[in-house]
Amino acid sequence: MNNFKRRYIIILLGALTTLGPFSIDMYLPGFASIAFDLNSPIAHVSLSLTSYFIGVSLGQLIYGPLLDRYGRKKPLMIGLILYIFASISCGLAPSVASLILLRLMLAFGVCVCLVTSRAVVNDLFAYNERAKIFSYLMLIMGISPILAPSAGGIITAYLGWRWIFFTLALIAAMILLAVIKILPESKGHDKSVSLKLNNVLAGYADVITEPKFLIFTVAGGFASAGLFAYIAGAPFVFMELFGMNEGQFSIVFSISACGFILGSQTNGLLLKKYEPYNIVFFISHLMVAVAALMFVSFWLGLLNVAASAVFVFLLLFLIGFISPNVTAIALAPFYSNAGRASALFGCLQMTLGAMATVLVNAFADGTSRPMILVMLGSAFFCMALISYYEYNLKPKIPVGTL
Repeated sequence: MNNFKRRYIIILLGALTTLGPFSIDMYLPGFASIAFDLNSPIAHVSLSLTSYFIGVSLGQLIYGPLLDRYGRKKPLMIGLILYIFASISCGLAPSVASLILLRLMLAFGVCVCLVTSRAVVNDLFAYNERAKIFSYLMLIMGISPILAPSAGGIITAYLGWRWIFFTLALIAAMILLAVIKILPESKGHDKSVSLKLNNVLAGYADVITEPKFLIFTVAGGFASAGLFAYIAGAPFVFMELFGMNEGQFSIVFSISACGFILGSQTNGLLLKKYEPYNIVFFISHLMVAVAALMFVSFWLGLLNVAASAVFVFLLLFLIGFISPNVTAIALAPFYSNAGRASALFGCLQMTLGAMATVLVNAFADGTSRPMILVMLGSAFFCMALISYYEYNLKPKIPVGTL
């Protein structure tokens, strides 16, 4: 693969990875308009976000075996076509109930992008390159929380919320065209992969019983849960608690996203000298220290708006190191069943992230404590799992061996 084609493939994989976050971040500014237009409480509109998370989590498990059986491109193209149809339908939704169901369908379409991008990286690139490639994908994905909310707000203000979904359909159509023209088939049709339920479940059992996969997937899931906890708690903490307006909050949110991007790109530089595992081992401990310091600052009453923004930036910066490395490590043992491994990886991570948002909202007490505690707990469990692997499962180099 020459450098020119390699560059375009990485950009396309990044676009596939970004479509999912865009599907969330872009329509959030339209919640109030959606509620008014469809004559429904905002809380009911929020259920369309819940249905989306459910669809993304379960949908990945469906696409995993399909990607291993039929190759990467055909299921991907079918998923994108489903996404385009669902996006247009969301833009035409007559009620909140229909919007909730259509967002579920949209999620079933977009989740194939997440599964395929990880599987293709696993197919096309050597192990020592994958963490760096995933860092590049994080860079492209990082534009979502920076651009998508602003774009959604502008579209809602000038064209109405329905055009957000029409715009998403157009973006997906352009990505579909690029997939047809640019993306190579990285794994051919494999008739040995059975789609019978018992065999599918057995295939997932083979994946989840691989210790390295399970430990680093769940560890990465806890790191992502810290990010989801921030997304769930930040609007209340910064706008309600600290009195920021929407414009000020958008700036803080964008700067935090830059922290995540900066971490993932600094990770790419460290990979020139250090192995992915060594990086996540060190960073996971540092993440706990920063989260603990944030909680102590809250406990002592020192956590003002500036300190909160700095701590959040640092935590997202560190999560930017964790995500690409655990992805590379967790998927490394798989080839023929990389689709299933990628699907289970995404499902577990999304499930832990969704649980974090539930915890933040369930224990809301009018302070930033729920968000901080969930971020601290997520960092701790991430570190604990990686440390468990280090001291109990990591292969030991025999004495006297170079």
